[in-house]
Amino acid sequence: MSEEISTENGVPEGSLEDFTSMLDETLGSDKKLEGTVVTGTVVAIENDAAVIDVGLKAEGRVDLKEFSAPGETATISVGDTVEVYLDRMENANGEAVLSREKARREEAWTHLETAFNGNQRAEGVIFGRVKGGFTVDLSGAVAFLPGSQVDVRPVRDITPLLGIPQPFQILKMDRRRGNIVVSRRAVLEETRAADRAELISTLKEGQIIDGVVKNVTDYGAFVDLGGVDGLLHVTDMAWRRINHPNEVVTIGETVKVQIVRLNPDTQRISLGMKQLLEDPWEGVEAKYPKGVKFTGRVTNITDYGAFVELEAGVEGLVHISEMSWTKKNVHPGKIVSTSQEVEVMVLDVDPNKRRISLGLKQCGGNPWQKFSEDNSVGTKITGDIKNVTEFGLFVGLEDGVDGMVHMSDLDWSMPGEQALAKYKKGDMVDVVVLDVDSDKERISLGVKQLEADPFESAGAIKKGSIVTATVTGITEGGIEVSLGEGALTGFIRRIDLSRDRGEQRPDRFAIGDKVDAMVSNVDRTARKVTLSVKAREVQEEKKAVETYGSSDSGASLGDILGAAMNKAREEQEEDKSGDSEQIAEPEVSAVEDQDAEQNDAAEITAENAESAVSDAGADDAKDSEEKNDPD
Repeated sequence: MSEEISTENGVPEGSLEDFTSMLDETLGSDKKLEGTVVTGTVVAIENDAAVIDVGLKAEGRVDLKEFSAPGETATISVGDTVEVYLDRMENANGEAVLSREKARREEAWTHLETAFNGNQRAEGVIFGRVKGGFTVDLSGAVAFLPGSQVDVRPVRDITPLLGIPQPFQILKMDRRRGNIVVSRRAVLEETRAADRAELISTLKEGQIIDGVVKNVTDYGAFVDLGGVDGLLHVTDMAWRRINHPNEVVTIGETVKVQIVRLNPDTQRISLGMKQLLEDPWEGVEAKYPKGVKFTGRVTNITDYGAFVELEAGVEGLVHISEMSWTKKNVHPGKIVSTSQEVEVMVLDVDPNKRRISLGLKQCGGNPWQKFSEDNSVGTKITGDIKNVTEFGLFVGLEDGVDGMVHMSDLDWSMPGEQALAKYKKGDMVDVVVLDVDSDKERISLGVKQLEADPFESAGAIKKGSIVTATVTGITEGGIEVSLGEGALTGFIRRIDLSRDRGEQRPDRFAIGDKVDAMVSNVDRTARKVTLSVKAREVQEEKKAVETYGSSDSGASLGDILGAAMNKAREEQEEDKSGDSEQIAEPEVSAVEDQDAEQNDAAEITAENAESAVSDAGADDAKDSEEKNDPD
């Protein structure tokens, strides 16, 4: 009996199980290839991609640009064997997903990790610029090169370094994040350290050597001396003034320099070019003696003056104070300009500090000296007001000089601030020369001196004299008065307005009133006259006492005044005894009036009389003290 063999879909049951087992085994092994680098063969090149067979059921495609270095053309052809990275078994099109770049990256990462762990250098090529630095191709792995790690000094143009294979030091790497940071500067420093030490050991100060200008900055140039750089400072390039180093040297130029300073510890080298030339400051005192005039060229202008070149390498400073006799507050650039030829005078020479002080104004006449010679003290001149300040006027005079009228010299009687308010800038004014100091460049002028001093002309006004004054002002402390024709002013204090305390009120006076008062003090320095009505009243009373009686006799003030009035009445009667009867009646009336005045005076109480006599005695004592007082 034959064995019955069951079938499914026309396939023997045993054969189906074997096929399934073989398929699972094959697919399982292929699955393990994903994420690894496999070897394949280029079977075709279509458009911009290479078709690669890696032994799977379908080929894969890889862009041709992945087979070339950055900036280069791919050199791959059919039949070449290549290593690629199997990303996935198949994509939506049923093709294997392959990558040559990832294969190179995997291989590079493995190599770079070995180099990083062994502190070794990696070969790479700078191929692009990114924010903060550049990108470097390290045999497939892309690394970041910070801008500060390109060279030992800042590099303005990195173009010469692009596309050139060179060593880099790996500073940091993270494979999981795909981050690599490299440095070219570390390699240069390490390489140059040994070369520098060896080269510096062969150099010495004062040695003359050839070098190549490597870089030019605002303050100098760096010169390559064959593996070590030295600084050629701008001040050591030439004896003359140099505005920028590129006026003397250019990048790539071969120059002959002298080693000025050498520090083996810091490995710093200072170079000089002017040291190879003759020093123009040798014997400068003999070439440029003081007081001699020379012609030079303005090379530089600053806020404090201008530099003038007398010869190549020899410059002097014209300070702003030595530029003009009259222009004091202007910028030097408004007096001279760069490259202008000017005549200057040597004022001082200091060869040790290499300084020459020059003067520009000394080459022209001194207008202050000329003004002093042409205008003596007391000369009357006319000028325009240049400026009005809080303390006086500045008046423009001949040859650009200015004189000042202090506010105290504007008016004899008016206060300075009040007199100053009458003037404004641009007005023409007549003045008198009071003083000229040509050394200090000062001219003192006056306006009030155009007229005589009214205070000096008032010689009759002396202490103790009686004058008639006119009230010009009323204040709480007293009254202001004018004397004579109003040229002089005086003041009567409140307490000096009257002997009677009740009459010591300034408000009982009005402007324009006439007041008789005694001059109690004359201060010619302060130009003040002090008056007193009270003192005049005391003086008049004292004279009456001296003429008609004495308080020492025991008589009261009423008796003294009564006697004086009786005597006056008798004299009047004697004078009128020969007149006609038509005027007798007025005489009688006058006598009656005198009697009435006498009776009124007699009614003064003894207490008031005694007080008056006491005041008179006190005033006599005061007058006696004033007479003994030397002032």
